[in-house]
Amino acid sequence: QVQLVESGGRLVQAGESLRLSCSVSKRIFSNSIMGWFRQAPGKQREFLASINWRGTSTYYTDSVKGRFTISRDNAKNTVYLQMNSLKPEDTAVYYCATDNNLLSTTSFVGRHMNEIRYWGQGTQVTVSS
Repeated sequence: QVQLVESGGRLVQAGESLRLSCSVSKRIFSNSIMGWFRQAPGKQREFLASINWRGTSTYYTDSVKGRFTISRDNAKNTVYLQMNSLKPEDTAVYYCATDNNLLSTTSFVGRHMNEIRYWGQGTQVTVSS
């Protein structure tokens, strides 16, 4: 069974840091490009960051570049999102995702969520001002 399970979301104050984790079934984690997304109430799901299998290539959307860092531990089948200097506008449900047909870390860009096969259930991050 394919599973992606996010964790680590909680209520934080503006300016604080938070690290999210996504535990992934080994069957789909191996050789996969992993991505993080978020969805705020009333808004479309937004791509944030992605990382290749070796962890040697990453890609970030402009809104989080310099504040968020994606990483992975292949021994633990886990991908992380380190979020620093959090802002109230970062409040959202955060998801990890992957697919079998991703060619590079930019492959998530412009792809509709319905075109991405594997998703976690999401973890809520709330940033208070």
